[in-house]
Amino acid sequence: MERPVVVGVDGSDGSLAALDWAVAEAARLRLPLRVVHASLWERYEGSVPSFTGERQAEELAEQHIIASSEERARRLSPELPVDAVALPDEAVAALVQESLGAAVLVTGSSGRGAVKAFLLGSVSLAVAGRAHCPVVVVRGEERNVKGMSDRVVVGVGEADEAAAAVRFALCEAEARGCGLEAVRTWRAPPPSVDPLTVLDATARAYEEQATAVLAEVLEEAMAEHPGVSVTRTVLEGPAHRMLLGPAADADLLVLGATRQQGRPGLQLGRVSHTALHRAACPVAVVPHR
Repeated sequence: MERPVVVGVDGSDGSLAALDWAVAEAARLRLPLRVVHASLWERYEGSVPSFTGERQAEELAEQHIIASSEERARRLSPELPVDAVALPDEAVAALVQESLGAAVLVTGSSGRGAVKAFLLGSVSLAVAGRAHCPVVVVRGEERNVKGMSDRVVVGVGEADEAAAAVRFALCEAEARGCGLEAVRTWRAPPPSVDPLTVLDATARAYEEQATAVLAEVLEEAMAEHPGVSVTRTVLEGPAHRMLLGPAADADLLVLGATRQQGRPGLQLGRVSHTALHRAACPVAVVPHR
């Protein structure tokens, strides 16, 4: 059975953007779409207006969210298989559970209770840090969200963590028919002596090491996707800042995240955390165990 693209909806503008993106993603990957509404969403995203103060009104609202989301998805892609469900669970718990059987899990960047001053809703952040499958948080500028840049960017961290992210990024680029930019950053420690020649030699060594890691991670994965044009970029500076530049002209920024067995709480590094709050394009967090 094919794993679906799963999207979480709550009736907010952010979830509508996520739904539209998920419909396009499912169509690109030729996968079914599963639309999920968790009825206790407001516990995480803030209080929502009460219709009558009774459970019956809440159920009607949930039914409306599911029905309108399903109708919107079918209108956008009439041939796409769509399954829409309401789950009586908290949003994070429901979506993390859904991630066990999903190919990709999609959320909006903010929910219906999120204050605009906050750059990322708590549900999206928690799901990105806990899910078992790749999570895409749909955020950024309109042209990036709509895929008008024809470019996917992947941040290449350490070799083991980066492998899954690179494979996902190559699949995305292939499905979109666009190029992939693989970016690796490096930083040399301050020299223990002053001469510039020593500094230059140290910098060259760290740059060469970054280039070697790129080659190692890309070699096998690229062989599986020979039709994707890959550009390799090595940048000096902190990764959480340097990746925002390439992401500004991308349709998707892909990052790896290590999941440690039995460790509670969010498992997001500084790079992923910064990108989820500040990137100008949708961000995919791909877990590695």
